[in-house]
Order: sequence, then C-alpha cells, then structure tokens
Amino acid sequence: MSTGAYATTYARSLEDPQGFWSEAAQDIDWITPPDRVLDDSRPPFYRWFPGATLNTCFNALDRHVDAGRGEQVALHYDSPVTGTKRSITYAELLADVRRLAGALVGAGVAKGDRVVIYLPMVPEAVVAMLACARIGAVHSVVFGGFAPAELAARIDDARPKVILAASCGVEPSRIVEYTPIIALALQRTSHKPEVCVVLQREQGPAELTAGDVDWADFVSSPAAVAGADCVEVAATDPLYILYTSGTTGKPKGVVRDNGGHAVALRWSMENVYGVQPGETWFTASDVGWVVGHSYIVYAPLLTGCTTVLYEGKPVGTPDAGAFFRVISEYGAVAMFTAPTAYRAIKKEDAAGAKAAAYDLSCLRTLFLAGERLDPDTWQWASDRLGIPVVDNWWQTETGWPIAANLRGLETLPIKPGSPSVPVPGYAVTVLDEKGAPVDPGVEGAICLRLPMPPGTLPTLWGDDDRYVASYLSAFDGYYLTGDGGYLDEDGYLYVMGRTDDVLNVAGHRLSTGSIEAALAGHPDVAECAVIGVADELKGQVPRGLVVLKAGVDAESDGERIRAELVQRVRDEVGAVAALRRVDIVGALPKTRSGKILRRTMREIADGRSPATPPTIEDVSVLERLTPVLRGS
Repeated sequence: MSTGAYATTYARSLEDPQGFWSEAAQDIDWITPPDRVLDDSRPPFYRWFPGATLNTCFNALDRHVDAGRGEQVALHYDSPVTGTKRSITYAELLADVRRLAGALVGAGVAKGDRVVIYLPMVPEAVVAMLACARIGAVHSVVFGGFAPAELAARIDDARPKVILAASCGVEPSRIVEYTPIIALALQRTSHKPEVCVVLQREQGPAELTAGDVDWADFVSSPAAVAGADCVEVAATDPLYILYTSGTTGKPKGVVRDNGGHAVALRWSMENVYGVQPGETWFTASDVGWVVGHSYIVYAPLLTGCTTVLYEGKPVGTPDAGAFFRVISEYGAVAMFTAPTAYRAIKKEDAAGAKAAAYDLSCLRTLFLAGERLDPDTWQWASDRLGIPVVDNWWQTETGWPIAANLRGLETLPIKPGSPSVPVPGYAVTVLDEKGAPVDPGVEGAICLRLPMPPGTLPTLWGDDDRYVASYLSAFDGYYLTGDGGYLDEDGYLYVMGRTDDVLNVAGHRLSTGSIEAALAGHPDVAECAVIGVADELKGQVPRGLVVLKAGVDAESDGERIRAELVQRVRDEVGAVAALRRVDIVGALPKTRSGKILRRTMREIADGRSPATPPTIEDVSVLERLTPVLRGS
C-alpha cells in the first residue's frame, strides 16, 4: 500500500471518521451547522450530522449565484434525438427551479411529501429534482418509459402527492408515449396522486385527461410566479427515494438523506474525479439511475461545475463519434459512462476514427462504472484516447464510489480489471462463508464494515426490517454488497461479479468475470457474457455468448473463433473451467443502464421461463436468443 496522500487520508477516514467528515462538511453551507457528526446510538442504523439543518437546492444553486457565478453555465442540454441544444446558466436554472417549486407549493406539496418524476433526459427533469429539494419534498425519479407494473409499484410504495411527467420520450427509432403508461399504472394502484403535470413535447403531444395539468400552465400559476424560497430540512431528512429491483416482490426504495449526501458528493467531485468548480463534466447516463442522480445532477451542481445533460446514445445518434463531439463542443475535462457504451463504440468503430476526428485536448480522464470493466475495453479506450481510463465501483445503495482511483487526491497506478482501491470512508473487507476475513488474493464476499460513510443509504423507504434482511443479516456488523471478489497484496480491489454469478464446476468455484476476461481479450470479440448452466455431471458448466466486432464474418470465421475462444479460456483460466460451448450472437440482452441480463439467460438455458425484466432495453434480443440458449 502506498504511504502517500491516499493512504494517509484513507487511514484517517476510518480511524477518525468524526474529524474527517467534520472537515468535509465545511464545503457545505449549513443553516444549523453540525455539532455532532455521527449518531451511532442505534446500530445497525447510523445517522450522519444529526441536529444539523440545510437545504440541498440552496447548496446546488443559490449559493453559486450569491457568490457571483450566476452567469456561468450550469447545464448544457444536448439532444441529438430531437436536434435541440440549450445552455442554461446558474441564474436561469435557479429561476426555473423557484418557479416550479412555487407551483408545487401552490398544489399543496409540503415538506416530506413525495413527488414521482417520470421524465426523459430533458432540463425539466433536473428542475423537478431541485424544485422538490428546495421545498423539502422527497422526489422519486422513475426511469422514463418504465413499464406500467413497475411504475405502479413505485407509486404505491412512495405514495406521491404529485406526478411530474412528460408526454413522451424520444428514442432514435421511435417515440415512447408516457401518458398511456401512467394511465395503465394508475389503474393498478391503490394510491392515487392528486395531480399529474404533463410536459408536452412536440414529438408526441398527449391528450390530457381529468386530473392532468399542462406543465406550461402549471408554471404560469400565481403561486409559480411568486416562486418558493428554500425550506430548512434536517440533515437526516430524506432527499429522495430511488427504487432498485428486488430479487423478489416489490422494488426496494433506497433512501438518500440531505446532509450526508451533500457532504459526500461534494467531497467526491474533487477528490475522486479531480473536477474543480467552474469546469465542465459530462456524464452519459440517465437521471432515472443513481449515476444520473449523483453525477449528472447533484455532485456537479453542489461543486459549482457545468454539467452536460445528453439525450442520445453512444452510437446511432448519429454515429460512434457522438460522445466525442459533446466532449469537444463543451470542453469537458472528464467523462463518466458505463463500459457497455464504450464497447458499443468499439464495435462500430474499432479503429477509433470517429474519436480521432475531434479535438479532445480538454479531456483529462474517462471514468467507467456500472458493470465490470473488462481489460480489453479498458485497453482499447486507453489506446484510442491516450488518457487515463479509470474504473470505479459502487451501487445504487451507496450513491457514490466504494472503490476508485482517486484522481484529485493521489494518482495511483492503474491495474486493468480493478477499480483500484477503497475510497476513504469505506472499510472494504472480503469475507469467507463463515464471515472471517480472507488473505490477499483469495476470493470471497465483498462487504463494508459498518458504519458506512455519509451519502450511503440509511435504510429502505418505510421498511427497516427489509433493509436489515437484505443487506445486514449475512455477517454481523457488515453490509453485504452482493458482489464477490478479492483484494490483492497492494490493497487493490477486484470485483468478479455478483455472488450469484459464481460457477460451481465439479466443486471448483469460478467467477464468470475471469472467464469473460479471457473471452473479451480475443481481437474479434466486441462483447461477451458467460453464464453457468446446470450439468448432471459437474453441477454447472459455463457457456459463452459473444458478439463479434463489426466487419468480422461469423459465417466464414465462426468455427475458428469459437475454437480459439475455448483455447483462450483453457490457457488463461484453466481446464477446470470446462468451457466447451461458445455461441456467436448478434446482441446480448441488457437493462437500459447497460447491465447484461445474465441471470435471465441462465434461467432460460436451464429450461425455466423467467419473467422478462422490466428494465430490459430491447426485448427482441432476448426473444432471438431464447432458442440459442435452449439448444443443447
């Protein structure tokens, strides 16, 4: 382990969390400053900055305007799917937020009330989140276009007073009408919101029905014109609920508080990502996911950065150069997206000609997270961009990185396949099945010793028992991440995949990640997934599914490639992996946030008929794959 700034800071964060986070809290403007940092009187429930009060919207907008940053661009809206671009200053964004906040107050929304936000990647989504934060309402953003059953489950759990929605979302090849989805969802719910405010988009205007209000009318009301000032909330009051799919039953409502969240995200922007106030930062994700909440909206605005809101895709809007145009056009110093986006770019433009066509001299760092970053994609992006490509690992539940290479604190060597080291505040420990820490290099369950740092979930919405059962019951005093992996001799973490992605081949435990890394290293492979399928003799055997790079002929070269892939796994993982079958497919089924649906594929391969996940991006991919998976 290094003895530099990182090692010193990390050690202090664990040995003196009170002092460490008290200092970090000085970057936030408090109404009642914290005189106590951590309430640990009721484990396993911990609360940060008890007794302190603040307003998150004030910290994201008002204080920057008050400090003279009002004319700085807060948000670049760039929408290739609609041909729209707009740059919004901090002063303009504040004016829009004050107006919508006033309208919400006029509609009876008060501190603690919930508001469901069902919007695409438009500026109004950011305005809606900040307007809720301004008045102390609790927002729950649902990914635009999510199916009626999923939207209904979230409405019934959060019980919102108001829904803020759009008439439609715009995809490269289709319009997704939102209002019919909302209508179907509300037919299923026992809870009925008082009003649904609809942003009319010209690409697909909606027929408004009883209970609907046009957004333009809503923000023109006398209450909206009067605006709303910031409401004082406790640091421990909820800022938002973000639902994550549970393995069974209803989705889990991850709660984020106001104080710890503001402190952690403000600290992370400079220390983890190395981005300073006034600089431009581009996160290609969606406000419906945690990455969008944390690193499109809250962290950059709390820091006083300029953030980019991109309504488009990595490829197809119009081509594999889309991200690089945005970086160049707005002068982004860093970018954050999912590895799957760069795999899509690599597949379309393996030579990197599109990136080379733009001046990317402003770009210092590319950050990738959301799924495992395979070494081949890391190498490709590193070679094409000529800058550090930095993996980081975290979860919806934590809200900010657990492991990263902290670019603003101390630049550490990058090890392909590792998100680097535990972030200050996170006591990352790898445990065996009995809950004992394992030696370096030995795989086990990645856990976080309690208490977790500020910004992480204090509980699940209205369900403390489920919070404990889901995350804290496996090992006393630890949060179970659900991922398996190991720490090496240098303290670098390797995340090898969800613990249910561990194969048991004839008694040997193998991670799908190590086999996928071997497959991904083949020069003709754009993307791959490995699943474990039931086998009478060995319990489980791995099956590989690979998507080839553009221009590779699966018909003429397929047999050779399959044989080379089987040999690569034998050479790099060992014969014990017993990979015999590799199928070449056109695409892999994924969620809208880019995660490959391994469990669903495994269940189909085992002869079961799983429900289609509501988060699936393209159900036709799964339909085309089913006969391949079922084939013996």
